[in-house]
Amino acid sequence: MNLRHVDQKTRSVRLSCACGQVRLGVQGRPIISAECLCADCQRAGAQLQALPGAPALLDPRGATRFELYRKDRVACESGQDRLREHRLTTASKTRRVLAVCCNTPMFLEFSDGHWLSIYGHLWRAADLPALEIRTMTRSRPVGVVLPDDVPNPDTHNFTFYARLLAAWAAMRFRAPRIDFVQGGLHAK
Repeated sequence: MNLRHVDQKTRSVRLSCACGQVRLGVQGRPIISAECLCADCQRAGAQLQALPGAPALLDPRGATRFELYRKDRVACESGQDRLREHRLTTASKTRRVLAVCCNTPMFLEFSDGHWLSIYGHLWRAADLPALEIRTMTRSRPVGVVLPDDVPNPDTHNFTFYARLLAAWAAMRFRAPRIDFVQGGLHAK
């Protein structure tokens, strides 16, 4: 059972893994809605979507869709015992967290960051916020031509950083810990 409910009044969103055992509650609007084309997201996306039963993470252009939310506006409502992290290397500053019950990627977290990048595939298409930017386009696969429907900067642009900074200021420059992930995934 996929639970993807949006309460339009409060802008609360309930998202779940493919089998419904892991549920996240998200409050408010995203900081920004983005597609990432960095080499790490392409590599991790290929690894994670190759797991049995996992959904596709990479679109045909090699991009991964994310909705960036303040950490203080995301809660794990159920299934935290099924969440595991995947890092590309032991020294990686990012971890991708998935529900191992059905191999559904849930979010990406940067060490010491104040936001979570929640995978866009968790939303129904009708409820997914409008795309605002593609980032790290300099790493797109050879031959990929990007549409000009949103900005396509080579790296992160001023708007991207300004939105992150404004969200952090609204949080009084805190970076809450996400402590509901139960160890590592040993994916190859």
